[in-house]
Amino acid sequence: MAKYRKLPVVIDAVKFTGSNQAEVLRFIYPDLSESALTGLQGHMTASPGDFVIKGVKGEFYPCKPEIFEATYELAE
Repeated sequence: MAKYRKLPVVIDAVKFTGSNQAEVLRFIYPDLSESALTGLQGHMTASPGDFVIKGVKGEFYPCKPEIFEATYELAE
């Protein structure tokens, strides 16, 4: 069995608080206007406290805070 280390990749993420839906949507869809945010349809399940991560291929996904904090540290 071989051991592997996660590559040191810097990612963009925003913490979903439960009341910052517009901020999360602007993070995922940066070119949307404020009026477009209110009419956006789609589904992504993130609970308050989860981080929404932009992956290395531009994909977005939620991450539980305990996994996020064990995997990532703040980059300068």
